[in-house]
Amino acid sequence: MKKTLLAIAALAATSGAFAQSSVTLYGVVDASIENVKGDKGVTRVSSDNLATSRLGFKGSEDLGGGLRANFALETAVKSDTGAQGNTARFFDRAAWVGLQGGFGELRLGRIDSSIGALAGDTKILGAQAYDDFKIAKTRAGDSYRRVDNAITYLLPTFVPGLTAQLQYATAGVGYRTVGTGVGAIDAQVAGGEVAGVDAGKLYGLNIKYAAGPFFAGAGYLSSKDENTVTAGEQKANAALAYVGYDFGVLKLTGYYDAETRVAGAADRLVLAGIRIGVPITENFSVQASLAQASNVAATVTNSDHDDATIAAIKAVYNLSKRTSVYGLVTNVNNESSSNLSVSGVALTELGKSSRGIAFGVAHAF
Repeated sequence: MKKTLLAIAALAATSGAFAQSSVTLYGVVDASIENVKGDKGVTRVSSDNLATSRLGFKGSEDLGGGLRANFALETAVKSDTGAQGNTARFFDRAAWVGLQGGFGELRLGRIDSSIGALAGDTKILGAQAYDDFKIAKTRAGDSYRRVDNAITYLLPTFVPGLTAQLQYATAGVGYRTVGTGVGAIDAQVAGGEVAGVDAGKLYGLNIKYAAGPFFAGAGYLSSKDENTVTAGEQKANAALAYVGYDFGVLKLTGYYDAETRVAGAADRLVLAGIRIGVPITENFSVQASLAQASNVAATVTNSDHDDATIAAIKAVYNLSKRTSVYGLVTNVNNESSSNLSVSGVALTELGKSSRGIAFGVAHAF
């Protein structure tokens, strides 16, 4: 009886909250069959290849006088196993609350980074397992895709089509290099919000413009990383820019990303590419991309053989406004000191190519 009363009380409280504000439950379920070749080949059912499977709650309350309170809570879900997303935390994709008014909007909490918001926009770029921003392990598509403890300010719209944001994180993530040579990886470490520790603190900004068929964007992020080379903290940065034009018969996008490697001693990582999207019919589209990733070896300096060429084709057929079937093919051609791979499949042999093929379905609700 006691449990029943508690349940009724919880339901009443929830109903009261819903009456005061607008709350939306939303999500994506994406699953595919893929064959990926690294050191060895593997065929498997996989999640998140077109879009990340997720479950989210977002809401807004009108406070009067042009002021609104907004929030978002979003978690990744693996559709192939039903497991929680990519980290141990539950709301790993978003957990923020904010106030919006004539001044713009101020958000506090875990959110897309200034450059992650650009790379993760699948309508323009993309940071999924078959995309070059993820494969090349860029900050925008991988290590700094989202940040913790962020203060994000979205500027009001002064010019139609123009949006911009400023961001500061008191303890974003904080990364250090573990291992040496091509086997080195960027591992997350505790940092920030501790007296005398700056690792993980960052600031960033971005700006986007879209008017008719023309669109462009640019973002910058500067962070404090731990550096095993100097046994201290290093200032690291990343810049990303893109520009595109939709000609109707095709959509052309060019992009450039340049950033500091966590190791400190390595050359700057650079990713430059071009994407061409073609609408075959009203419901069927094909996109082809070609990118060059330079200086991909985390601790190799002044190497002429640590680049990789990433070529990809994406075909999507919309069965409805919410459901799509798709096919993906991505090939990574590594130079002799590079070992980038598709979809996280192990590739330890330097200079060997990696390839992935996936066919799947995605449903949004």
